[in-house]
Formats: sequence, structure tokens, C-alpha cells
Amino acid sequence: MVNLATHTDFSTAVEQVRQASRVLVAAGADAQSQLLETVATELEASLDDILEANTLDLEASLDMAVPERVLDWLKLTPERLQTAAKILRRLAYLGDPRGLIHPAPSRVSKAVAGHGQVVPLGVVALVYEAFPELGAIMAGLCLRTGNGLILKGSNEASQTNQAILQAIHQALERVGLPEHCILSLTEEQGDVARTWLLQDPGVDLIIPYGRPGLVQQVVRQAGVPVLPTAMGNCYLYWAVTGQLDTVTQMIVDSHRGEPDAVNAIEKVLVHAGCSPSALVQLCHNLWDHNFEILADTTLLADLPDVKPATAADWNRPFLGKTVVLRPVEDGPGAAALINRYSSGHADAIATESYAESSRFTQLVTSAVIYINTSPRFVRNPAQASSIALGMTAQRGRCNGFVGLGALLTTQHILQGLE
Repeated sequence: MVNLATHTDFSTAVEQVRQASRVLVAAGADAQSQLLETVATELEASLDDILEANTLDLEASLDMAVPERVLDWLKLTPERLQTAAKILRRLAYLGDPRGLIHPAPSRVSKAVAGHGQVVPLGVVALVYEAFPELGAIMAGLCLRTGNGLILKGSNEASQTNQAILQAIHQALERVGLPEHCILSLTEEQGDVARTWLLQDPGVDLIIPYGRPGLVQQVVRQAGVPVLPTAMGNCYLYWAVTGQLDTVTQMIVDSHRGEPDAVNAIEKVLVHAGCSPSALVQLCHNLWDHNFEILADTTLLADLPDVKPATAADWNRPFLGKTVVLRPVEDGPGAAALINRYSSGHADAIATESYAESSRFTQLVTSAVIYINTSPRFVRNPAQASSIALGMTAQRGRCNGFVGLGALLTTQHILQGLE
């Protein structure tokens, strides 16, 4: 373990991660695939040790009165670790996402031709809360793309994180690649090392993952590029032509993401033309699935068993099975509220009108928009190229999904013709 006593020590460690990433790239795609397969095998072989470490973390967290939601995220199961191993193997079989050639948009001059090729960013950092398996999944994404990785997990998961890191380092040793491809900042190194991480110019990208407070703190403090993730506070517009069954299914299924319902629908904007009886039935449908329901005061006359919402509810994620209802006059009104209050990473519409859905997608600025389908987030989807750590409202770099594309950039190559 690297001892980070001074800022110079940390900068040296970051440079070691960068140099190790270059060794990783030079080893080639086949060696990286072998490494990913080996990491998966080591994780499976270390399952009992990792779960034992996780039990110790859980016991310590109970003594520290850690919130129940964070305990859910912290508690590892064999299934969660096996899913991480499956993701690593799928990344191994995916092949090299780098090296793709893109034509240059234009020539600098008649005597110069150009093209762009996809390359890794260099050094990526993950600052994450609980979710110990995310360290392994992020390692897989970075090893596949040729990036070095710095991990800063939360203190609640310190022993689990170290057990997972040990499995990853054993895999690196087995295939003969440098241990510094993956660096982890430990609990003992404290918040000082995290502060250095957020400010060191040798870090090319920081991805924070956890509750909004953590993400916002990293964004405020960082002096290097940040890709903020988002969780919860997703909106659904129930248009006048939308079907009750569709709305129910979209809400309930969106909350089934395990262990983190990243795209959970927590706010429902109801067109004024929807019948009060349909709204009452929606409440009963959600109550059958153990949801808590809040509503704007203008709806309480029709929903006597529903609690009133507060002004603060509209722009905060509940990160649990709570849904808030609010009436709107039309689609543009719904879009305005979504653009103002939602997290902006995944919002939805239920409608039977193509024209209405098309207009909605033009007005809403969210990174991803779902039409008549559940926005449920799946970390290990059917297409291996779509494997994602989480979601972001930041558009452009990765189109809402924080996956392989978020860790790559384009290098422009210009060549003289004469």
C-alpha cells in the first residue's frame, strides 16, 4: 500500500498509476482480456473472504448508526459479487473498444490529412459511497479501456473494499501487469488524501457515486474534470392518452433496480384531463406494492388518504419507494417542471400519441427519455457494450450512461501529404 504522507507523495502515486496504464495499453487487448478473466476468477475464489470483511463492515456501521439506505447498499450478497464477476467476463469477451478510426471533419490545409482514433483518458478516479462491488466493476471498465484507476471508497466499506482490491492485485500479479494499474486510498489515509485526489492535475476524470450530498461535494471541491452521477428524482408525465396499466408498470418496475434503483420514478405529473378515478386506482396499485404516496394539495380532495407534498419534495430524491403526484395542464407545462426540478438523467412519458411523445422529447432536456417503458437501470444489460456504472445528467460525453464511452476520448492525427 502506498503511504501518502505529503502532496508530493500523492502526485508520485498518481504518476505511477499513469505509467502503469501505459504498460496496460502496451500489453494489448488480448492481455487485457486475460486479465479481466483472471480478476473475475480471483473475485470468485475470494468470495468467502470478501463476505467476511463485509460482515465486519456491517457490524461497525450498525454501531455508527449508518442510515438504513446506505446499509442496503453496503451489504454484499454472493449474487452481487457474482454479477460483478459476470460483468468482468463479459468485458473480457467484448474486445478492445479503442483504436476505432474516425475521419477528420475537415482538412487543416490542402497539404494535410487527418483522422481521429479512440484512446483512453489516462487516469480515472472513482469516489463512491458503500456499493463495494462498484470498485471491481469500475476496475473492469478501466482495464478494458486502458485507463489507470484510483479508488476512494467510503469508510463504511473499508474492509470490504480492501478485500476486493486484494483480489484485483492478485490477478494483476498473476498475469504480470503492474499493481499500480489500480490504486486505492484507504481509510487510514483519511480525507487529506481525498482532497489531494480532487485537486491533483494528474487525474483526468473523477466520477463520484452515491447520495446527492457526496456528488455535490465532489463537484464543488474538485479542481479537475468531474462526471457527476445521478440517482432518483426521476419524473413521469402521465399524458391524457396514457394508460393506467402502463403508468403503474413503469413506476413499479423502475424501483426494482438492485441494490440501487438509479432511475426510480419518484414524481408523477398528471394531465388535468386524466380521470380522478384513474388517479385513485393508481394510488391503490402503488399501495399494493408498499409505496408511500404524497400529492400536491390541489389533489388531496380526490385523494383523502394521501399526505401533502412540500415545496422541497420536487427537487430532491427520496431514494426509496415514495411517489409524489402533481397536476399539470399540458405537455409543455410538464416539460417545464421536469427541466426545473428533476435530476435530469432519466425521465419518462406515458402516452398513446406519437405527436405528443415527439413534442415531449423536443422540450425535455434530460439525458435519457423513456416512452411507455420502464426506465429501470440495469448495470449488466444484454449488450456488453452497454454495461454501465451508473447514470449522469451530463450530456455529450456518454449520453446519460456512465460506461466505456465515458472513459475514452478521441486523439486527432494530422499527416502531411507533401
